[in-house]
Amino acid sequence: MSHDPADDHHAPAAPPEHHLVHRTGWLRAAVLGANDGIISVSSLLVGVAAAPAASHAGVLLAGLAALVGGALSMAAGEYVSVSSQSDTERADLARERAELARAPEQETAELASIYVSRGVTPAVAREVAEQMMAHDALGAHMRDELGLSDALTARPVQAALSSALAFTTGAIVPVLVALFAPHERVVVAVSLVALFLLALLGAVGARIGGARIGRAVARVTFWGAAAMGTTAIIGHVFGTVA
Repeated sequence: MSHDPADDHHAPAAPPEHHLVHRTGWLRAAVLGANDGIISVSSLLVGVAAAPAASHAGVLLAGLAALVGGALSMAAGEYVSVSSQSDTERADLARERAELARAPEQETAELASIYVSRGVTPAVAREVAEQMMAHDALGAHMRDELGLSDALTARPVQAALSSALAFTTGAIVPVLVALFAPHERVVVAVSLVALFLLALLGAVGARIGGARIGRAVARVTFWGAAAMGTTAIIGHVFGTVA
C-alpha cells in the first residue's frame, strides 16, 4: 500500500513530556525552610517544656524567640549565600563579555566544540555556533558554556524572603500548639503535631518531586523524632534549678 504524505498532517502530535526537574530549586528551598522551622522550634519547645522548672510563659517565650531568630537567620544565611553566587555569576559574565569582544572567532570555535562534545557533527556544530553568535553571543555562552539561565539566575532578596517565609510557616504551628495546650501536655502535643507535619511535608515534597513517598516520610519523621527526643532528655536532665 502506498503512503500518502498528506496523511502525515493528520497524525496526532506526540504529547509533550512532563518533567519534574524544573521544580527542584524552589522545592528544595521550601522543604528545607519549613522542615527546619518545624524541627528546630519544636525541639526547642520540647526541650524547654521537659525541664521540671520550666513555666508555660518561659516555654512560649523560648518558642517565639526561636521562631523570630530562626527566620532571620535563614533569611540572612540565604541572602549571603545567594549573593556570593550572584557575584560569581556576574564576574563570569563580565569575563565572557570581554572575551567575546577580544576574540570572537575563538569564542565561536569554543561554542562549536561544546556542541561537538554533545554529539553534533563538526560542520553542523560550526554552523549552529555561528548562528547563535550572531543572534545572542553572550546568551549562548551563558547557557552552553557557563550553564546559566535566566530562570536559575541567583536572586538574593527573593531567596532570603522565601527562606524566611518557609521557616516561619513551619515554625508557627508548634508555637501555637504550645500556646493553647495545657502546660503539662506541651511536650506530647508539640511532638505529635510536629511529627504529623513532618510526615505531611515529606509526603507532599515527594509527591511534587516524583519521589517515593514512604521513604521520604520515614526519613523526615525519624530525624525529627530523634531531634525532639534528644532535646527532651537534655531538658529533663539539666533543666532543674540549681
